[in-house]
Amino acid sequence: MKKSFIHQQQEISFVKNTFTQYLIDKLGIVEVQGPILSQVGDGMQDNLNGIENPVSVHVKEITDAEYEVVHSLAKWKRHTLARFGFNEGEGLFVHMKALRPDEDELDPIHSIYVDQWDWEKVIPNGRRDIDYLKETVEQVYKAIRLTELAVEVRFDIEAVLPKTITFIHTEELVERYPDLTPKERENAAAKEYGAIFLIGIGGVLPDGKPHDGRAPDYDDWTSESENGYHGLEGNHELCLGIVINGYSCGRRSPKTPSQNYW
Repeated sequence: MKKSFIHQQQEISFVKNTFTQYLIDKLGIVEVQGPILSQVGDGMQDNLNGIENPVSVHVKEITDAEYEVVHSLAKWKRHTLARFGFNEGEGLFVHMKALRPDEDELDPIHSIYVDQWDWEKVIPNGRRDIDYLKETVEQVYKAIRLTELAVEVRFDIEAVLPKTITFIHTEELVERYPDLTPKERENAAAKEYGAIFLIGIGGVLPDGKPHDGRAPDYDDWTSESENGYHGLEGNHELCLGIVINGYSCGRRSPKTPSQNYW
């Protein structure tokens, strides 16, 4: 039992360390340290879909402020990029840890404990568009696939991901699978293509419902993207149905300063 436990931990460490380096190489970003607590009212807490309750923390020696465990560092990252004057095309990432006790479901890929690569880049002037989104996703996918190939060599676990990732709009999924639920549509498309990136999550679709919830104050599901579809954000999905990472581009209003961050 001890041997299998140690081997499993070695595999986890190998994957995390390998992917971290590939992500740095492909996106040209630097690792920074991020907070675990957010002061209530300072604007740094990610409110997610706007309904999740954060974990409150009482700090004995700070009596004039309230704190919460972060949901994510989406806003903190953009603030940090602006605060320290990151240039166009530059970015950062944090090995972010958080708590989300209001998670709707708990299973092998959903947990109240969040451990993720939380990254952000300054979008080059004039590149806040669908082409730049796809270019960025393809670089992230390369990091994922190179990590999988490294795992195959190191641990003899067969690589299964396709060489390229397929881009699909959530509006297109409704048209293709009108009788399926959003999650069933994701599974059907991921099974068909092996690896997909869903674009336009959060807005109301032709069936009258959004594909999934998104942050109301910074995710962009309204900007026109291509072929009459909308949205400049989405999720990676792999053939096993695992969400690898999510990306957002700016806020819903095109005039806000945060439109320059990705």
